Amino acid sequence: MTHPSDTGNTGLLERKAHALALPDALSMAADDRNLPADVRALLARARDALAVTRAEADAAGLRYHALFDAVPDPVSILDADGIVLDLNRAGEQAYGRPRADIVGQPIEVLNPDLPRDHLAPVWDAVHRGRTYVIEVTNMRGDGSRFPVEVHTAGFEHAGRPCLVAVARDLSERREAEVRYRELMDVMDRGIAIHDVAGRFVYGNPAALRLLGIRQGTSLGDTSNLGEWVAIGPDGNEMPWAELPPVRALRDGRIVESTLVGLYHRMRRELYWLTVTAVPQYPPGGDRPHQVLSLFSDVSALKRDSAMFDRVQALAHIGGWELDCGTDRLYLTAEAVHILDPAHPPATMEALIGLLLLPDRTRLRDALGAAMLDATGFDIELQGMRSDGGTFWVRAIGGPRQGDPATSRLTGTLQDIARDKHDEAILRAQARTDPLTGLLNRDAILCELETRMADPARAGVAVLYIDLDRFKFVNDALGHAAGDELLIAAAHRIGQAVGSSGSIARFGGDEFLVVCDAGAGASHAERVASAILDAFGDGFRFDTEEFSITASIGIARAPDDGDRPQTLIQNADAAMYESKRRIRNGWQLFTPALAQTQQDRLRVETHLRRAIDNDEFHLVYQPQVDLRSRRVIAAEALIRWRNRQLGEMRPDHFIDHAESTGDIVRIGAWVLREACRQTAAWRDAGLGVVRVAVNVSYRQFLGDELAAHVHDVLAEFALPGSALELEFTERVLIEDAPDTLRTFAALRDMGVQLSIDDFGEGYSGLNYLRRLPIHGLKLSQLFVGGVPGDRSDVAVCQAVAGIARSLGLGLVAEGIESEAQRRFLLDLGVTVGQGFLFAPGLSPDEFSRRLHGGPGPPV
Repeated sequence: MTHPSDTGNTGLLERKAHALALPDALSMAADDRNLPADVRALLARARDALAVTRAEADAAGLRYHALFDAVPDPVSILDADGIVLDLNRAGEQAYGRPRADIVGQPIEVLNPDLPRDHLAPVWDAVHRGRTYVIEVTNMRGDGSRFPVEVHTAGFEHAGRPCLVAVARDLSERREAEVRYRELMDVMDRGIAIHDVAGRFVYGNPAALRLLGIRQGTSLGDTSNLGEWVAIGPDGNEMPWAELPPVRALRDGRIVESTLVGLYHRMRRELYWLTVTAVPQYPPGGDRPHQVLSLFSDVSALKRDSAMFDRVQALAHIGGWELDCGTDRLYLTAEAVHILDPAHPPATMEALIGLLLLPDRTRLRDALGAAMLDATGFDIELQGMRSDGGTFWVRAIGGPRQGDPATSRLTGTLQDIARDKHDEAILRAQARTDPLTGLLNRDAILCELETRMADPARAGVAVLYIDLDRFKFVNDALGHAAGDELLIAAAHRIGQAVGSSGSIARFGGDEFLVVCDAGAGASHAERVASAILDAFGDGFRFDTEEFSITASIGIARAPDDGDRPQTLIQNADAAMYESKRRIRNGWQLFTPALAQTQQDRLRVETHLRRAIDNDEFHLVYQPQVDLRSRRVIAAEALIRWRNRQLGEMRPDHFIDHAESTGDIVRIGAWVLREACRQTAAWRDAGLGVVRVAVNVSYRQFLGDELAAHVHDVLAEFALPGSALELEFTERVLIEDAPDTLRTFAALRDMGVQLSIDDFGEGYSGLNYLRRLPIHGLKLSQLFVGGVPGDRSDVAVCQAVAGIARSLGLGLVAEGIESEAQRRFLLDLGVTVGQGFLFAPGLSPDEFSRRLHGGPGPPV
């Protein structure tokens, strides 16, 4: 890069070369021994001074070049005729041309659109000591144009007038101006500019829309001030001198959000606006020449605020203000209505006197903190009116805005009595079982935990109560009757326990009582006996009466558990043992029961995998003609042999399977295995033997029982008459259309249908007539007592009479003596089974019995 004085002048270059060579000549002369010593010394000083001067000149040149290239905008140095003497690095980049292509060329190389005498006004401004500013279009090396703002100033170098021109690229500013105009057009806030005479200079579309000015209307048409009336927030007319734009122009300061109403006389329209006015100054001016107003339409909010007082009353919210110096209390009408309409408190101390004692301290503390620390508060308070009525309020307050001395506190009072009432209801509901009104599971667990954690209390006992045969009634009469039974049971338990314990419905038909354990003759045991006595009478529904009893397990803390969950689990284990052993009784928890519970879980775990592990097998008990002892059918009985548990009788695992739901899968396996064996006997030439299979009530509830039976019979090519399905009495009450359709479908296949253990459960003849069944099975529970037990004899006679009257077959179970066989024959029962004839036989043993015909029991 070359300094302007180095360009276009050969003489200057020669002088520069001479100047560069001069130090060398002086150095040689200073070393010449032929010259006098004083001359050599003088020449040496001249040489050194010249070297310093040259170094300073080189440093100045470097600084010039560094500063010249550091300027971010293009900078050109021109001579008096407009020839470019120098160009900085930013200029090379902006114009896209090397410096060598521009230096020495007229300025028109950068701006071909300049007029012929374009330097005249420039020099005119320079001679007057001013900078000349102009917006022009410059050209890049590729011919593209871009707008620039050029600032030109003059300076003199080596006696020559020169110009320095700085060009600022306006492309981004122009784009920003476009974006700004677009933003103004899409903003939803109005923007208007007025001059000092109040005339519209600019209004964006939102301003025109908010003021009701149609598109295309001249802004000048809206400037007739006589058509507008200004209205202040209080509803009175506002002088034009107080309008925000006028004040901003007058005071030269921003006027922030001010509510103004503008009423147009001709259109009879009122606009409520929030206006912020910003004064704008011209360049170099000390007084605003126009004002920019930003405004939003708040007509809807203003309209809503007119209803605020009414809303306060509807929302039960009142206002208050306290003069801290005099204790004078100011209340709105709604606040008076909330606190005490008859005797409204005139001071804060009088209001505090209305509150309950704990809340008086809370309010005093809150007021003190608000006055001393300028903090706000939000508290709930309860008090009593002069007429004895109570109130609940939410008090919100704090220092009044703009009051640094905190001389006044202000706030609101909200009537929350209804909310508190609702909260109390919700709290009660959260702790209460909605059906029985007793405590719910969560509430009793919380109470038990609290009592066990209290060292001052004596031992705590838990009574776990389960209703015997509840599921049967619920299934028999429907859920509505089941709910009635639970309500009645809860009432009886409540009467038996009284105030000596807490009662909860723990889930389903299970209840929990938490009481003191007592000592010696345990209080808990006496409570359990009282509950059992309360279930001594039957429960009546319509014309039917049911005997519902209870099984109770008792566990005491800390001996039977030091945590609520452990105590409940152990009481549950004791209840299960009571139900298993005696029913309608209570059982204390013992460590042995814990082992029983573990055994139960172990059985259920193995039972779930028994089918997959091929652990089940069937035995077949013959059904015989009681006269000839000839085998006429068989009942399939399931047996379970587990490698760890050993041989398990059905009464040891069927209940488990029923409770866990595994009985459905097990029942499906039994049905298929019995049909497979029947087909095997047929294929062995023994004929088709009818096999009876027990069907669980859970299987019956499934939607696919008939379809499943059909598929199994088809798989083994068996007729329906080869299969008999035995149901419990629970199906008698299922007279729903789906139930009847299932029975009808099974009967249409030829499948025999019978009711097992008839007489033990809900023996409703009304239901019995509606079901398309073939026969009944007389329970061994009654057969075992004949002919000696008169009650059993009477039951057997009744069941036999029912079967005859309805035309149903009858099979007697559990025949173990010749006297029983003869009694049943005399009663008209011709088919039976039991150990008198044979126990359950393996398939091979049963086939041998078929070959052997009548004979003594195996």
